[in-house]
Amino acid sequence: MTFSLVARCAKTGMFGIAISSSSPAVAARCSFARAKVGAVASQNITDPTLGPLTLDLMEKGLSAEQAIKNIQSIGKFIEYRQVLAIDTTGLTSIHSGPNSLGIWTQAEGKDVAAGGNLLSNDSIPQSIVNAFISSEGHIGDRLIAAMRSGLKAGGEAGPVHSAGMKIVDKMSWPIADLRCDWTTNCPIEEVATAWDVYKPQLDAYVQRAIDPREAPSYGVPGDD
Repeated sequence: MTFSLVARCAKTGMFGIAISSSSPAVAARCSFARAKVGAVASQNITDPTLGPLTLDLMEKGLSAEQAIKNIQSIGKFIEYRQVLAIDTTGLTSIHSGPNSLGIWTQAEGKDVAAGGNLLSNDSIPQSIVNAFISSEGHIGDRLIAAMRSGLKAGGEAGPVHSAGMKIVDKMSWPIADLRCDWTTNCPIEEVATAWDVYKPQLDAYVQRAIDPREAPSYGVPGDD
């Protein structure tokens, strides 16, 4: 019921994940990223513990491939799970259990991996990967472009209702964590609209955390 990608910006070292599903609040349960470590999507009859566990393994020095192999050996009911990971070198690894739902498939490229289940066709992940690789600019823009490409290629077998995008940089918190938890419109476009609003202010919000004396105002009531 989900399609997603995990990605790395080779220029900045930022990690990002974008995800969409017919289920509600998919990004709250399935998207994980950690600065200077990597990004993970845990989906398909989701076990949310697999995201932090995979990141913990990579933080200890395992590659994405090694971490996924470890997850395959210790994860519960792993035959039902789909887990995508990317590490600090930009290398990726994917586990798709044989009990993944409907049409399920995956694709990998340098600095990006995509996967999905209950898809309308088996071309979706490759379309996502191609779009991320061919797009330019901020990793957030590239994540949006990739998700739009997956949707254009057919997306899920049914309508999607939730989506999210998370980006981490050098700080311990996500510099962007945008979600649409439920809509009867297109959740990917809802997140894209939120990104258009948030992107110009992103650096200022980071600066406010580092040193609020140097942060600009954005005209919010009480913010002068």
